[in-house]
Amino acid sequence: MPDGRPTPTGLDVPRWVTLKSSQVRARQGPGLDYRILWEYRAAGLPVQVIAETREWRKICDPDGSVAWIHRTVASGRRSVFNRSAEEIMIHSGRSATSSVRARLSPRAIVSLDECEEGWCRVRARKIRGWVPERAVFGTQERALCNAARPAGAGRS
Repeated sequence: MPDGRPTPTGLDVPRWVTLKSSQVRARQGPGLDYRILWEYRAAGLPVQVIAETREWRKICDPDGSVAWIHRTVASGRRSVFNRSAEEIMIHSGRSATSSVRARLSPRAIVSLDECEEGWCRVRARKIRGWVPERAVFGTQERALCNAARPAGAGRS
């Protein structure tokens, strides 16, 4: 858990997962008897696991909101999300001076291959390239939301 104790899965917390489906229910607590707060409608959306039980994951989403999702709706596949209102250039190399291969639209999701030296290699269909790591959501190593914050907090 965030305080250094082992997690039920043995995996690190925080860590990144993606939503498997375009209909994922966000709950107030770790169980089906907890109230549904909202529904995510974006398959592939990266979310950060900030705490967990054996069956449930407490997540932080791109809006900074906290909720619980069932483990079966999360995938270990990695993606990144452009949460800004501006396009992000996808470059041919790890340099802002390299040619631009494509543009990542605002609120778009692309698959993540790896990050190194402040750049992340991404792919969407047949396009592959590099984006600045700081420009996308889904790569940060530190917890973006406080695991002690109640679910439902932060969403407007």
